[in-house]
Amino acid sequence: MTSIVPEGATRLTVVDAPQIAQRKPAWLKQDVPLAGPNYRELKDVMRGQSLHTVCEEARCPNIHQCWEAREASFLVGGEDCTRRCGFCNIATGKPKGYDTDEPRRVAEAVAAMGLNFAVVTGVARDDLADGGAWLYAETCRQIRARLPGCGVELLIPDFRGKPDALRIVTDAEPEVLSHNLETVRRLFRHVRPAFSYEGSLAVLERARAWMPAHCATKSNLILGMGETEDEVLEAMRDLRAVGTQILTVTQYLQPTHKHLALQRYVTPEEFARYERLGMAMGFDHVESGPLVRSSYKAGRQAQDAGVWTRPVHAATG
Repeated sequence: MTSIVPEGATRLTVVDAPQIAQRKPAWLKQDVPLAGPNYRELKDVMRGQSLHTVCEEARCPNIHQCWEAREASFLVGGEDCTRRCGFCNIATGKPKGYDTDEPRRVAEAVAAMGLNFAVVTGVARDDLADGGAWLYAETCRQIRARLPGCGVELLIPDFRGKPDALRIVTDAEPEVLSHNLETVRRLFRHVRPAFSYEGSLAVLERARAWMPAHCATKSNLILGMGETEDEVLEAMRDLRAVGTQILTVTQYLQPTHKHLALQRYVTPEEFARYERLGMAMGFDHVESGPLVRSSYKAGRQAQDAGVWTRPVHAATG
């Protein structure tokens, strides 16, 4: 069993310990909106596809808003991840096969859904020489070929720090290249044991240096795992120091009792403070809130960063 006691924690952060019951605060409860026409249409389209969106699989609370704006997220690389992060609910295991036809099928789903903006993420594939970099790049190219006006965000792992693998992805020139830091320096080794804090910053720094100015880099921080406010601000400054332009700040919700224990619910006021301070640091866009997810309104984030223009006929969400 692995455990640490973060400064000021109310209980241990323990892997494989029973979750301590804690009533969700009012700000994490929301009414499910009535399904709009775009959401209903996309739902019908996806029923006929052999692919599933991350939006559905993760039961994202914002699916109605994003789908109504014709934005969705897709997972590539299979169902099994070669890494194990303490907050993540994706299965860890040996990946089964390598589907090189997946980029075409994702692109066809994006075209069938008539998306304005697509986020492509995936599991870590350390079993592959390029860590799965080609899958991301080819999916971006295939989407562009079928739906030129659709914006693309690629949310990538660190590819074990291999510059050649990262270059494969940056050469595809997605509107947004995202790699998530997820937590603060002190907790990093415990929360993301197969990654490194400095290594993740290096990925973002290289990506910013290698991509043209009309593309943006992005990262995410998950709060509620034992970090302090000063540590969050330090991580934000570190991300800005390597040129990160878009930042999302989210609330951790413990998926099962086998995951890292939730330390606290962050208040809306604290989230608002990070958004205000982040903009003062120079981020082009900061999306910070209890119900925010990394891909929440990703198209609007890209718009605010000045790297994508929503089609004039498109829904604004």
